[in-house]
Amino acid sequence: MHPMSVMIKPASSSCNLRCKYCFYADEAAMRQVPNYGIMKEETLEAVVKEVMKYADQSCAFAFQGGEPTLAGLDFFKKVVELQKKYSRPGLQVTNALQTNGILLDKEWCTFLAENHFLVGLSMDGTKQTHDNYRLDAHDKGSYSKVLQAAQRMAQQGVQFNILTVVTAQLAKNITSVYNSYKKNGWLYHQYIPCMDALEAQRGKEEYSLTPQQYAEFLKTLFDLWYQDLRRGFVVSVRYFDNLVQILQRRQPESCSMTGHCNVQYLVEADGSVYPCDFYALDSYRLGKIPDNSIDELDRKRIEIRFIEESLEKPAKCKQCRWFALCRGGCKRDYTQGEQPHNYYCQSYQEFFDYAMPRLQQAAAFLLHLERSLQK
Repeated sequence: MHPMSVMIKPASSSCNLRCKYCFYADEAAMRQVPNYGIMKEETLEAVVKEVMKYADQSCAFAFQGGEPTLAGLDFFKKVVELQKKYSRPGLQVTNALQTNGILLDKEWCTFLAENHFLVGLSMDGTKQTHDNYRLDAHDKGSYSKVLQAAQRMAQQGVQFNILTVVTAQLAKNITSVYNSYKKNGWLYHQYIPCMDALEAQRGKEEYSLTPQQYAEFLKTLFDLWYQDLRRGFVVSVRYFDNLVQILQRRQPESCSMTGHCNVQYLVEADGSVYPCDFYALDSYRLGKIPDNSIDELDRKRIEIRFIEESLEKPAKCKQCRWFALCRGGCKRDYTQGEQPHNYYCQSYQEFFDYAMPRLQQAAAFLLHLERSLQK
């Protein structure tokens, strides 16, 4: 038994948007079955039962897609009902939902608030940057609907973060994006570098983010974040938060910053299990719930060396002065070929050279702030 973290795709790769850069649409298209439809109630019950049986102390459920809300509000009411059924004293259960927000009406928001779901709302900055790529089935931008979802969640007291995909266009506009988030009162940000398709050459799409663009983005964002911090105004930027944790000699919570892949269970709508959201491919399939136990899924992960391979870093990484901070990054970002390396290696080196003394000051200031609040 150990703390359990499971990511469920209740509506598989189904989505009510057609975002041009969607990595999961690309990934799902490479499988024999691209879309498993909506998860059946008996599959959901088997997953909740199996995962909670193995959980020690804590059990975290995350729901992603596609668009998970397409499974319907009744599906999520069933989730909560089943969690209560299979829980036991001392077990802490948490729920998170990553959504494009299109379906979040008042009823949804009331449910999410009452049941303490942490929501990650996908939004790509301002109307201008968001509507570039986050389009619906009729090629219309989705910004106004997502903005309404954010306002509705705030009114109902839903806890939510903003999840932003960093495209080439957004990187250039980060100052206006960051300031618009602040103006709206959204102080929890996660910026995710845009992924190119799995087998595509990097940097060839209109939205593709180059290492140089990402370096400039990180430096500008850091300046904005640090300037606020100096004024005593704390904005949570997940990447900087994790760097601060490392500098404070704590364990970072972000998977890509631990230096290796971690034990995860990505459950597709038919119950198939994969080791990671970025590797929901037939060749990485670990098994299926309820056909396989957690022990069997774990053995299969070891057999395909999913975590073990991620520990093998290029010699260049180990010699780098910034390795203790960067730790090699996510293996999904590694280039193929004779000398594999993180595609954003140059970005990180340039950023750390630029920000390091202030990053250390930020870590010390935030630690001091935390201790003073505890007194």
